Amino acid sequence: MPLILDTPPPSPPPLLTTSEDSIALRRTLHHTGDVVVVGAGILGSAVAITLARQGRSVVLLERSLKEPDRIVGELLQPGGVEALEKLGLRECLDEIDARVVKGYEVIYYGEGVEIPYPANAVSGGRPEGRSFHHGRFIRRLREAAMKEPNITVVETTVTEIIKSGWTGQILGVESSTRGEKDYYFGDLTIIADGYASKFRKEYISYAPVSKSKFWGLELKDADLPRPDHGHVVLGEGAPVLLYQIGTHETRALVDVPEGLPSASVANGGVKGHLKNTVLPTLPKCVQSSFELAIDEGKLRSMPNSFLPPSINRKPGMVLLGDAMNMRHPLTGGGMTVALNDVVLLRDLLKPEVVPDLGDTTLVLKQMKTFHWRRKNLTSVINILAQALYSLFAANDPQLKALQRGCFRYFQRGGNCVDGPIGLLAGIIRQPLVLIYHFFSVAVLAIWLALSESPLYRLPLAALSGVGIFWKACLVLFPFLFSELRS
Repeated sequence: MPLILDTPPPSPPPLLTTSEDSIALRRTLHHTGDVVVVGAGILGSAVAITLARQGRSVVLLERSLKEPDRIVGELLQPGGVEALEKLGLRECLDEIDARVVKGYEVIYYGEGVEIPYPANAVSGGRPEGRSFHHGRFIRRLREAAMKEPNITVVETTVTEIIKSGWTGQILGVESSTRGEKDYYFGDLTIIADGYASKFRKEYISYAPVSKSKFWGLELKDADLPRPDHGHVVLGEGAPVLLYQIGTHETRALVDVPEGLPSASVANGGVKGHLKNTVLPTLPKCVQSSFELAIDEGKLRSMPNSFLPPSINRKPGMVLLGDAMNMRHPLTGGGMTVALNDVVLLRDLLKPEVVPDLGDTTLVLKQMKTFHWRRKNLTSVINILAQALYSLFAANDPQLKALQRGCFRYFQRGGNCVDGPIGLLAGIIRQPLVLIYHFFSVAVLAIWLALSESPLYRLPLAALSGVGIFWKACLVLFPFLFSELRS
């Protein structure tokens, strides 16, 4: 529950000067700024820097400023790299041993197909993504934030949201710093406390849905089939992702659905599943380093969650990032969404448009615009991530048929590759293009079922085709409708 003030908070003493030093003193001494940002992750750090460079006074709060160590948020698509450049933060990819990503290699039952980023997307060559250790990228973003004169970074644990009992407006937050209570106030409070947000449920009607976990391993000096590419391995089970995150390190992410029999305690748990079920399906060149990583036992997991976006309606507060919207990390779109959200917020909340962030009516109007304007990109990435996961983790005949149709579609090359990878990369921002390619895959899957069926089984094959098309509708439309809800 938020902390409710029955009387307005006391105003800070009047400032005698508008110099940067006095504004910084107001943040450090009075704990007051134009903006309070909760969470110094990807979005929190980027939005704090962006607003500060527009002249806003920003207080950035983070529970721990130690370099984080996570197994997701390690692959930035070209659309995210472009957003980073627009924000003037491209240098944050330097000096972290980031690796170039040129596209993907999809391996279907041992058969591979290259899916490069589209050649006609940017001038001067194909676009590129980057992969890296998540914590190193966060460290660089935080270092950039600490260099900004309009930002004060504080290591503290936010415990409550402070709300006015008179107006219901969010005024700031209560926190705990080395066991002592602290209070921070701002005209606008931005909550960006990640996938495990402690404040989400009070202000968003939707709850995250998680049906599987990614179990992560770090492989040493792995020999990937196609260097400088992410790899998706498809077989009988759920998908496996492989991508390099450093000169000598490769991340392996194995999707393990809830209640998977091969991961039960009787079968050796997750480690048994990895060794007995996953290992034999991987490319031969990766198996030795994968097995060695299993034996070392450094297994970590993250839930794969889906949370549709919501309009921010609370005066004085905005929820952003994974606190507000999540999708399956299969497509590596989370950071691309976050950084593009910051680009959009920069334009919607700039001082020329919103002179006073305390004007809650205007801010809420801009946040409604934000919700719908971000759809061109985020709806594509959200829907694509969930739909592809349904196909790649296929567990019934119709989904298996769609999975095969998807792979054969990629093998056709041309627009059958450029379109889907352009959507995944955050380059093509047109939801109708996604719908077109998804149902093109469904039609190809139906054609494969019909063309490979003996003449006497054509009636059954036709019936199967109807089932495949119906399954495609069941996969896509719920996620499409979730994007249309406000």
